[in-house]
Amino acid sequence: MSAQNVQIAMGRTPLRQKIDMYFTNLGLGLNPYALRRARMREIISLEMKSDAQLARMGLSRDEILPHVFRDLLSA
Repeated sequence: MSAQNVQIAMGRTPLRQKIDMYFTNLGLGLNPYALRRARMREIISLEMKSDAQLARMGLSRDEILPHVFRDLLSA
């Protein structure tokens, strides 16, 4: 099975769609495929943590994507 056939979902929204919507909501007109692919391991690692583990890191579940892409979006 190739990696292209794997679909990962967190809750009811597939992770790929969640990332696309994150960039769309920021108003960035770009295709985040390369960015998503490069950072997917970190995103999945954080998504797998419990809310308590994320809180100890100073993150909430809604802050995972901003955290992972923070270097691209800092002002």
